[in-house]
Amino acid sequence: MFPPLFGIIYPASGVINIDVLTHTGVVYYAFLSGLEMNLNTILHANKKAATIAISGIIFPIVIGPPLYAMHRKFYANGDVYPLEESTLNAYVVWTLVLTITGFPVVVHSLSELKLLYTGLGKDALTSAMISDTYGWILFTLFVPFSINGKRAIYSVLSTIIFVFICIYVVRPFVVKVIHRKTEKDEWDDSQLLYVVMGIFVCAYITDTLGTHGVVGAFVYGLILPHGKFADMVASKTDDFGGAFLAPLFFSGSGMRLSMSTIFVQKNWPFTLMVIILLCLPKILGTLFATFFFGTPARDSLALGLILNTKGAIALIMLNTAWDKLIISGPTYTVITSGVLLMTIVVPPIVNAIYKPRKRFEQNKLKTMEKLRFDAELRILACVHNTRQAAGIISLIEYFNATRLSPIHVFSLYLVELTGRAGALVAAHMEKPGSQPGAQNLTRSQVELESINSIFGAFGEAYDAVRVETLNVVSAYSTIHEDIYNSANDKRTSLIILPFHKQVSSEGALETTSIVYKDINMNVMQSAPCSVGIFVDRDLGLLSKTKFCICMIFIGGPDDREALAVAWRMAGHPGTKLSVVRMLLFDEAAEVDTSCHTEAQGILSVVMDSDMQNDLDDEYLNSFRLTAVSNNDSMSYSEVDVHSGEDIPIVLNELESLGCDLYIVGQGNRRNSQVFSNLLEWCDCSELGVIGDMLASENFGSRSSVLVVQQYGYGGMVLPNQHDHLTTNNDGVEALVVKTE
Repeated sequence: MFPPLFGIIYPASGVINIDVLTHTGVVYYAFLSGLEMNLNTILHANKKAATIAISGIIFPIVIGPPLYAMHRKFYANGDVYPLEESTLNAYVVWTLVLTITGFPVVVHSLSELKLLYTGLGKDALTSAMISDTYGWILFTLFVPFSINGKRAIYSVLSTIIFVFICIYVVRPFVVKVIHRKTEKDEWDDSQLLYVVMGIFVCAYITDTLGTHGVVGAFVYGLILPHGKFADMVASKTDDFGGAFLAPLFFSGSGMRLSMSTIFVQKNWPFTLMVIILLCLPKILGTLFATFFFGTPARDSLALGLILNTKGAIALIMLNTAWDKLIISGPTYTVITSGVLLMTIVVPPIVNAIYKPRKRFEQNKLKTMEKLRFDAELRILACVHNTRQAAGIISLIEYFNATRLSPIHVFSLYLVELTGRAGALVAAHMEKPGSQPGAQNLTRSQVELESINSIFGAFGEAYDAVRVETLNVVSAYSTIHEDIYNSANDKRTSLIILPFHKQVSSEGALETTSIVYKDINMNVMQSAPCSVGIFVDRDLGLLSKTKFCICMIFIGGPDDREALAVAWRMAGHPGTKLSVVRMLLFDEAAEVDTSCHTEAQGILSVVMDSDMQNDLDDEYLNSFRLTAVSNNDSMSYSEVDVHSGEDIPIVLNELESLGCDLYIVGQGNRRNSQVFSNLLEWCDCSELGVIGDMLASENFGSRSSVLVVQQYGYGGMVLPNQHDHLTTNNDGVEALVVKTE
């Protein structure tokens, strides 16, 4: 504790006012905690998550009292700072704090570690929500018995009656009114004020009953309808309540810490040992529970650490015990230090032992080119809205799913993480169809329900197509890592991303969101499989009985991957494929030697270019022999390109012939001087030179475009790429991401 600093932040003349504000903040925080709780998820939790949560409560209850006894024995009582005299209530506080898991904090930790949508993350989320709910129940029981003694039974009974009245009498009426007003969009700030007033009315009632004001606020948040209304209330009040009032409470908790109470007494090393041992009960409980489910030890340890994070309720309980003189300054400092230690050290330790961002070690290329024609094609289709979902489904339909070569589609709805993470993630933990009433859904939930319906109908229409709808709630700046996780977990061969522009009513491409472009570029940096960016010009409105594809082949791994995609799509009934190869001569054939690195000299670049040409010839010859010669719906032609000026001319000639879909390679590492120069003038470098020209409004095309990037070294330039080059069976250098 630093008295001068404390005096500045909390002046004696305004302590009462600040105390009122801090309690107002913590009451509001409790209200939001109830508002974001997903009771359906809690009541229908799977056996594994429920077992982990219960075990994480039982072990602290058993181990907590011995740890408190050790604290009392080791602390040099009476030397400087005396401990509390009555130990029964202190035992209870000490033990209950160890049982708590903070759900909002767990969500933030999993989001930062990019583990939200892994099996570990889902178990942690559900277990944390169950544990947090039990924490509130135990808190409701603890406060009356620690304050009112024998009369506590009356406080508990009256509080239980109050909760039942709120759930079964008040809630039906409130939900009916709120649903009606939300559906008609009649809410204004003055009406929302009455909603906020209800927080403090319920808090006052439970405080009068002898429990605590936060219990009433929590129950009030729990009975209000979730979904669209909850999202609106949180967005309008979070800036003041969550960003101003609540931090005052937490800062006050920090100012009560007095680390000197630990180090001024002679047995301080043993006290530090007790603080460290406080981290063990939750971890041991999780290890014990997960042992029966066959969970790997590494995952069990990571899960135990994550569930060890504490939230606001732990600090509320400790501050209540401090105010009621249940615990002394040294005990408060020891247990609070343990809480802070558990919460702070979790992310770096989990990141070190689990390494979620570096587990994409690949032993072979996951590409369309290497995929057998009789193998299942697994596609991850990323969408931001319903319109993109409909467009991508129209594209996937032409991948020609058959019983011999089925398709497994994983639709991934990308939701931006804004505001309170816990509320948004909890809202997406269950199927949107389980929400009572469409008007009760948030905008993102309505979008998810629509996307789920679209992809579900697509899966039902084709026997050889399986569909799973997933969603990711994450910050857009790091959402590409969640896409990596999903693609790696589902073992997909192709990620399809929507272009950041869509067709307007006038037929022009208009920017939907510039952030989508950044996401696409981030995904193309280090995706664990091949990537396709789809520029949709209303592909779904075209006839499926007569469909024309033009594949433009220049050379390089991306173009071979694009040809593999086009080759598969050509098997769809009624589809005609034209492959046009641009043969580079003279100026256009000059190798760009400026792209070499210290580890890859000019000679290596030239040799790599020659090797790529040999691989191109080999793959094209295989296509012509296997496909073109045996199928009248496929054709192959060649055009000569001598300079950069010839490329737009060739594209215009192809456009005059007409097609419904262009398929091109992104074109990185073609090692061509002409394309390197043209790339500098591209508006959308993620599409490459040819893709950018075809998608440009100046080109005037009305055809859709699919730009393909091959996994491995054929993608966008990666930092330190030369340090991660290996060789595959074909003698081609390929990127391998190491985990060490």
